[in-house]
Amino acid sequence: MSRFASFREFYPFYLGEHGNRISRRLHFIGSCGVLVAVAVAIWQRSGWWLLAALACGYGFAWVGHFFFEKNRPATFRHPFYSFVGDWVMFKDILTGKIKF
Repeated sequence: MSRFASFREFYPFYLGEHGNRISRRLHFIGSCGVLVAVAVAIWQRSGWWLLAALACGYGFAWVGHFFFEKNRPATFRHPFYSFVGDWVMFKDILTGKIKF
């Protein structure tokens, strides 16, 4: 298992694990679903929507990994950095730094 001293070291590895465009799109769609589910959870004051947010985010991402990237999600080895990486990649897609 690789060790990373910082997120700055980890992020290039993370991007390398997300080279497939369809996988990146699935991650992006899942992240959008997470934002919607969290907003609904707050609006309705229902924790069930937080479970839906988890299922949506991880579901879309893992389909991307298992069927398109053909690799194991970084979440299994680096859960915190992977979580942060998802949102940094989401921002990088929104700002055009990474192709959608």
